[in-house]
Amino acid sequence: MKNRMNIRFLKHFIVGVFLFSFVNKVNAQSLYECPVGNITFTSNADLEIITASSDKLKGLLDLEKNTFAFNIDVTTFQGFNSDLQKEHFNENYLESNLFPKASFSGKIIDKIDPAKATQTIRAKGKMNIHGIQQERIINVDLVKKGDSFTFTSTFNVMLADHGITIPRIVYQKISETIKLNVSGNLKMKK
Repeated sequence: MKNRMNIRFLKHFIVGVFLFSFVNKVNAQSLYECPVGNITFTSNADLEIITASSDKLKGLLDLEKNTFAFNIDVTTFQGFNSDLQKEHFNENYLESNLFPKASFSGKIIDKIDPAKATQTIRAKGKMNIHGIQQERIINVDLVKKGDSFTFTSTFNVMLADHGITIPRIVYQKISETIKLNVSGNLKMKK
């Protein structure tokens, strides 16, 4: 009788370990990370074009839950037309000492088909820039490469939507609408 209980316990234990391993493997296969992505912004005003970029975008995508979260350290943007522009960007406009990160997190509206080579999906979430959140829906192009995806998206952000004001003296040098280009690789998290 005791041997039967031990064998039964051992069978249940093995089945439990197998199921636990299977569930963890399934969950791991649905989680993708972006260890390095790129954001480029362009201000195309009447008197000046300003461009800066950062390759420090980081993020996660959960295919099972259709959720995502991305963020970037605002001080990592490089480029600009001068060091003074970069200083003003961080101190006067984005106030990066008070709001060091920009982020976008939420849900994928369209189901991602992992078997498709290319697809366009919509991401809906809260974009937080300069400490102010705005709900956004953004189109994202996905290209499948092996067990990873590359993603690209281009969209505009109104500075006023995030409480960023342009002084009258530089009004013709800074656009009220900033164009963002975002790209990166999503690799299966191990």
